Amino acid sequence: MAKLAPSLNHKGWDEMFSKDGVRDSYSQVFKTLQSLSHKNLTNKQNQASDLFMNQGITFTVYSDDDNGIERIFPFDIIPRIITQKDWLEVESGIKQRLLALNLFLEDVYNDQNIVKDGIIPAGLIASCPHYIQEVQGIKVPHNIHVHIAGIDLIRGAKGEFYVLEDNLRCPSGVSYMLENREITKRIFPDMLSSNHVSMVSNYPMIFHNILVSLSPRNVSNPNVVLLTPGVYNSAYYEHTYLARQMGIPLVEGRDLVVNNSRVYMKTTSGLQQVDVIYRRLDDEYLDPLVFKPDSALGVPGLISAYRQGNVALVNAVGNGVADDKAVYAYVPDMIKYYMNEEPILKNVPTYRMENLDEREHVFANMETMVVKETNQSGGYGMIMGNKATQEEIEDAKIAITKTPRNFIAQPIIQLSTVPCLIDGELKLRHVDLRPYALCGPKGIQIVPGGLTRVALTEGSLVVNSSQGGGSKDTWIIK
Repeated sequence: MAKLAPSLNHKGWDEMFSKDGVRDSYSQVFKTLQSLSHKNLTNKQNQASDLFMNQGITFTVYSDDDNGIERIFPFDIIPRIITQKDWLEVESGIKQRLLALNLFLEDVYNDQNIVKDGIIPAGLIASCPHYIQEVQGIKVPHNIHVHIAGIDLIRGAKGEFYVLEDNLRCPSGVSYMLENREITKRIFPDMLSSNHVSMVSNYPMIFHNILVSLSPRNVSNPNVVLLTPGVYNSAYYEHTYLARQMGIPLVEGRDLVVNNSRVYMKTTSGLQQVDVIYRRLDDEYLDPLVFKPDSALGVPGLISAYRQGNVALVNAVGNGVADDKAVYAYVPDMIKYYMNEEPILKNVPTYRMENLDEREHVFANMETMVVKETNQSGGYGMIMGNKATQEEIEDAKIAITKTPRNFIAQPIIQLSTVPCLIDGELKLRHVDLRPYALCGPKGIQIVPGGLTRVALTEGSLVVNSSQGGGSKDTWIIK
């Protein structure tokens, strides 16, 4: 097995190697890798790529001319390992955070006490494009707004965890977490059991049980469907995969109809009432009678049925106000306000551009900052100060000054690294982690794992698949 080149050593936190050598958690995996030749490892990497291709595990990248390019999701065969001790911190921190975020959503769409008490500025909520006034006062089943969350985590220079962002609308990527594990079983059949890796395969069953529990009708077998925008959506593979794994129909808006404030699915045997919709459709496309009148993706009258309590939507409508990047800065305050607790997981330090002092500090230190648009995702609308040209920096300052609400800034954190197999050698690449939390009437469950995303370009801190990133299987070892 090739050894790490000295040029790859850096001051950040590497999860496999410490200054004293291979960490205990990786010792068995490293021994296995050392026992394999370059040819064996390359063959396994090629086998993984072939399996992804043959099973159609792809995503779509959209270019500037809106032409979608379908690609295999890049997969690195060396697993990312997290110890049980570290995982318990992650798990407890995510549960605490989601409890607070759900309380915030229930509050902000009803009494707004957190605004009245001056914890969060009223203007911040009112100016959020994902605060949906049309669902103000709607009572959601069990007061749960977030049923599935993907919380993005990073590890800093000392291995400490930070929450990078909260994904509370239609978080994607869970199918890749599940498929990554299946591919690993095929190419390293003995390593999982010998390392006592926690399983993730029960995710679809857990999620399906939660969906069923949200039915507004007291029937033994509620009708649950997955609503997709269709085959041209970048995550369509995931929609088909999850529907198949949960044994529920995959539908588009044209397959549903609303009659007398109830939702029905068109079938060959007539209309069947739908109780729960796991929707992978953004809020503004759900109902052309309420939001975009020209949307052909949604269902006319759906929000009326939702308001009447005749159908449950997962996730709830309007969650975007809680994962707005400007609101993110206030999540620690939410935890203290609603729960009277200190946050277990820290935020990345965040500068609010509406605050003149913070804005001036950012402008004076742009080369050490990452500037993000508050309502962009997928790595878009982001400027890395250490990589940007002077012209890009000046353009960013103009845009921020013009609409400060639309931007935040954070210090550039040197993400942890994990070795990847690149050209037959181990090379360090930066990673983040997206665990998936499922929230139902019986509490919050987090499958022990998640989607590790990898910045495959040397030195890059951008892990998004749309920006050329890949993924790894994530092991929580007992």
